[in-house]
Amino acid sequence: MKKLIVVSDWVQDSMSCQEYRTTVEGFLKEPSYVPVTFVSSAPSTIHTSFLLNQVIETEERFGRPQETVVFQNTDPRFEKEEENNTVKGAEFLILRLKTGIFVCGPNAEYDFSLIKNKIEELYHYQSIHHETQFRSRDIYARICAHLMDEMEDELELEEGPSDIIPELRGYFVGHIDCYGNIKTTITRESLKGKYESDDIITITINNVKRKARFVNGLFSGKLGELIIYPGSSGSKDNPYLEISVWTHFKDKDYMTGEYFFNKPKVGSDIHLV
Repeated sequence: MKKLIVVSDWVQDSMSCQEYRTTVEGFLKEPSYVPVTFVSSAPSTIHTSFLLNQVIETEERFGRPQETVVFQNTDPRFEKEEENNTVKGAEFLILRLKTGIFVCGPNAEYDFSLIKNKIEELYHYQSIHHETQFRSRDIYARICAHLMDEMEDELELEEGPSDIIPELRGYFVGHIDCYGNIKTTITRESLKGKYESDDIITITINNVKRKARFVNGLFSGKLGELIIYPGSSGSKDNPYLEISVWTHFKDKDYMTGEYFFNKPKVGSDIHLV
């Protein structure tokens, strides 16, 4: 049986996690052990995309990709502003990545954007009848269980092109970790030829403008200095940049990256000058 990793905006609710785990267990051939773990996202498809990409990067580098299924379920329906008696969400997709990982979930906004270049095959799954959002989640559990049991051939799948997944253009706050470090969607390669080490970059996030020094790592900066540097997320050869401060958390008035920008939300735009 393959393991399952769930990335979703409902994961922060422990009851939802237990309900989903039980539903998956009910569809598995041998439910004596259900290898399911959960990663909590904000209700932001950019945040989910960032987390999804990082989970997959780690699985591909250190895990067992061909024994892994990843399910993302963030569909905030931001495009719907008027009252609507139907609750049908984004189209459900099943992706097989080049390393053999199966990824599935609704194709809402940017959920799959940061893994688009990893896709080997993309499939539409049309046999989902939405009733409510959580009913959909229960139906998704059955699909995940089939993928865990390697029963994908029994699903009625229709192959399609990956260009239905939108590109994520621009720079954004991808994630803010427990230390207040701002993990961005800016890659080191995207700044090549534009900035050199020790250059001062003006960064605007959350309508707050700050100056940060471009350095090689968190501890390359001075204590208390705002810096931007290649972080621990993204590709090993082309990591995402982080914005933060080398700080002593024992100090009474310590500052972190998120505090410099008044605690921005994940998914916020980032502008560099």
